[in-house]
Amino acid sequence: MKRFEGFMKGVNLGGWISQFATYDTKHFETFITKEDIDTIASLGFDHVRVPVDYNVLQDEEGAIIESGFTYLKNVLSWCRSKGLHMLIDLHECYGYSFDPLKKDMDREKFFYDEALQKRFLDLWKVIAETFRDDTDLVAFEPLNEVVSDRVVEAWNDLLARYIHMMREIVPKAYLIVGGVCYNNVLSVPLLKVPLDDHIVYNFHCYEPMVFTHQGAYWIEQMPADFRIAYPEDVDTYRKYSKVYDPNLAGAVFKDDLKELGPTFFEGIFAPAIEAAERDNVSLYCGEYGVIDLAENTSKLRWLKDIHSVFEKYGIGHALWNYKEKDFGLVDDSFASIKEEFIKIV
Repeated sequence: MKRFEGFMKGVNLGGWISQFATYDTKHFETFITKEDIDTIASLGFDHVRVPVDYNVLQDEEGAIIESGFTYLKNVLSWCRSKGLHMLIDLHECYGYSFDPLKKDMDREKFFYDEALQKRFLDLWKVIAETFRDDTDLVAFEPLNEVVSDRVVEAWNDLLARYIHMMREIVPKAYLIVGGVCYNNVLSVPLLKVPLDDHIVYNFHCYEPMVFTHQGAYWIEQMPADFRIAYPEDVDTYRKYSKVYDPNLAGAVFKDDLKELGPTFFEGIFAPAIEAAERDNVSLYCGEYGVIDLAENTSKLRWLKDIHSVFEKYGIGHALWNYKEKDFGLVDDSFASIKEEFIKIV
């Protein structure tokens, strides 16, 4: 399978200019600095995935906020000084969010609303024009985690419009496109988009969800005190997964799964690998990781298993997350296993 060169071993900068508590200039200017990028480079990563919410880049009326673009330009400058690549991920756009805490969000309207889509494409036009001379290092991801499985065709149609527009501005930039069900790996074969040498298929993997998100306050029906080890048998994970949204945690119910370990990840990745090989595109896992509440030995076992499959099939990947957001690599909760953790990732 084609390798996504420059994007084989990365980390997310989540919680900085996306998923922040409040719009706070001080936070934007201090949460990620050049020293953080220096640290990331020193740990052996080759890229950063930079989630950014639309309201950092444009106001509610759609006017561009230049300071928001400055944050992205600064990261690019720091990455360039260290030889790192950079993926710009629009984590939330006007009219759409994957965020389960935004319970009143209509997660399908955007995919059928021409005005919302025009605003989405207009913002991406500005992003592409801003970074059109930097595509030796910068790649672009149109939108993070489409939730509903009912918008497959509409999402493919919008992706086609997005790709055609971007190719007018950045003909050789890497465009990273993912499927529905929170970018579930099983949705990759549902992608039907215009293909070229710089299209990359993307997925996220937090399977089994009840392990990687145990005790997570933002997962509906997840008890705060729920804990589970890794590996357990498949039936145990299925038992505890039945109460969760199948779009979010359904891969564990795939028919032919027998046991947890590398074969589990090979099993759920297989359709995506087949699709990528068929279409001669690279495959990329833009998010994966384990919540800080999980037991440390289990975290390391899970990471070793998923990484063995990334390496076997040449799948690029970006760990969630560098700092905070309950997954932070450099946080105190990972300190006791940080050295071994870094060796794996």
